[in-house]
Parts: sequence; C-alpha cells; structure tokens
Amino acid sequence: MKKLIPFLFSLMIFAGLQAQETPQPAQTILDEALTLAASQNKNVCIIFHASWCGWCKRMDSIMNTPVNKPLFENSWITKHLVVMESKPELKKTENPGGMDMMTKYGGAKSGIPYFLIFNPKGQLLFDSNMPAKDRNGMDIRTNTGCPASKEEVEYFTYVLKHSTKMTDEEIAKVGESFLMKR
Repeated sequence: MKKLIPFLFSLMIFAGLQAQETPQPAQTILDEALTLAASQNKNVCIIFHASWCGWCKRMDSIMNTPVNKPLFENSWITKHLVVMESKPELKKTENPGGMDMMTKYGGAKSGIPYFLIFNPKGQLLFDSNMPAKDRNGMDIRTNTGCPASKEEVEYFTYVLKHSTKMTDEEIAKVGESFLMKR
C-alpha cells in the first residue's frame, strides 16, 4: 500500500501535465467564449496566430497596452487559436480544428494574424479581410491582420465602431496606437 500511494500520486501528476499539453479544440474555445460573451453582453474576437508570427505579437502587444487593454476587455471576449506552426515540435500546440475554422470563415489564404468578430449568438460580424480593389478595379478582400497602413487602420477602426462599446475618441486613440507602433 505504501508503494501504491506514491505511484498513484505520480500518475495523477503525469496525467495532469498531459492534459495541459493538449490544446482545446477551436470549436470548444469559440463555444465557451460565446457563452461568456452572452453573459457579459460582449462580442467575441478570435485571433488566429502562431509562435513565429511577428505581426501576431505586434497585434497582441498593441491590444494589451495599459491604455488599450481595458477598452478591448470592456467590449470583447478575446481568444487566440494557434494555427500554422512551422516547427514540427510546435505542431502539437495548434488548436484542433483551428485551421478548419479559419478556412470556414475566409482566412485560408489570408495569412496571420487573422481575426473574426462574432456576436454572442455566434453570428459572424466581421473578419480581418478588408474590402479593396485590385489594379483592374475588381473587388477583392485583403487581410489587414495587424493593421499598420492608414487604410488597414481605417478598416480596423470601422470594425471597432460597429463591434465594441468604445467611444469615437477611444476608437481614434486605438487607431493611432496601431499607426504609431511601426
């Protein structure tokens, strides 16, 4: 019995570590975020990213500044889904179904970061594909990812105006923070 207790304790720790290493499925993360959003009267922002993505890190950095973080937290339940890891040893950190979800919502050819904004009922309000025109004047959509250019920031502030509780002044400050951090 004395030997069995340490063995069982070790087994429980090992099982707990294994459970922590397995990322949640993308749909589970979205469903949990939608439930939380409904209870808090917020929208959901899903950001697809990877460990190697400099633009993803830049987006998170700007969204999490002391000035911006409370503005986003007041309006969105923000969750990250890991996709497109390049190193084989990091593939296990990807959220199962993440790439399928990104593809389903128009991001298959967009690159990362790629964001989706849902209302609490699960209806897609916006994605990071900004409407644009190609050289021939044809309608296209281009991923703003982490907005940096004037046009990308204008699209992002449009998204903020229609999916957050931010005032026009707060939206303008968020937009400026994306333009300033180059």
